[in-house]
Amino acid sequence: MKKIAVFASGSGSNAQNIIKFFQKDRSANVVLVLSNNPKAFVLERAKALGVDALTFDKTQLLDPRGVLTQLLDYKIDFIVLAGFLWKFPEHIIRKFQQNIVNIHPALLPNFGGKGMYGMHIHKAVVAAKAKETGITIHHVNAHYDEGAIIFQAKCPVDDNDTPEDVAQKIHTLEMDHFPIVIRDLLISNG
Repeated sequence: MKKIAVFASGSGSNAQNIIKFFQKDRSANVVLVLSNNPKAFVLERAKALGVDALTFDKTQLLDPRGVLTQLLDYKIDFIVLAGFLWKFPEHIIRKFQQNIVNIHPALLPNFGGKGMYGMHIHKAVVAAKAKETGITIHHVNAHYDEGAIIFQAKCPVDDNDTPEDVAQKIHTLEMDHFPIVIRDLLISNG
C-alpha cells in the first residue's frame, strides 16, 4: 500500500478529508502530516485521526538531512501539499519526482505565484470580475504554481459573490475532487 505524507500550514480541512478518504478507500494510507506551523490546527486533526504529525522549521526543510530524512524514514511514496505555504525545496522535489502534488484554489495559470494563496486569491478573483474560478491540482516543481497541471474543476463567479462566497465554492470543489485525483494518480503510477 502506498504511503502518503501531507504538508499543510493551517487548519487542515483538506488534509483531514484526504486522511478520511484513504481510511475508507484503502488504496493508500496517509501515514504522516507535516507542518511548518506548530500552532496549525492540521496537527490536531491528524492526531485525532491516528496519523503521526510533525513540525519543522525552514532550516529543517532546506537541510537534506532534515525533513527529507523523515520522509525516507516513514518510507513515503507520495507527497500532497494541501495548503502548504512555503516553496518546496529542490532536493525533495528531485527525490520524489512526479510524486508531489499541490492544490491551488484558482484556475492556473491565472491567480498563481508567490503570495497568491487563500483569501488573497479569492479577493483578486472578485476584483478582476472573473466569470469563473476553480481549483487546479498540479505537479510540484521548483517554481510556485508552475508544475504540470493534472486536473482542474470550475465554478461560476456570480456578480454579487464576495471573496467569502468564492472561498466556499472553492472549498466544495476541493473536498469533492482532491482525494479522488490523488487516488487516480496513485493507481495510474502503479
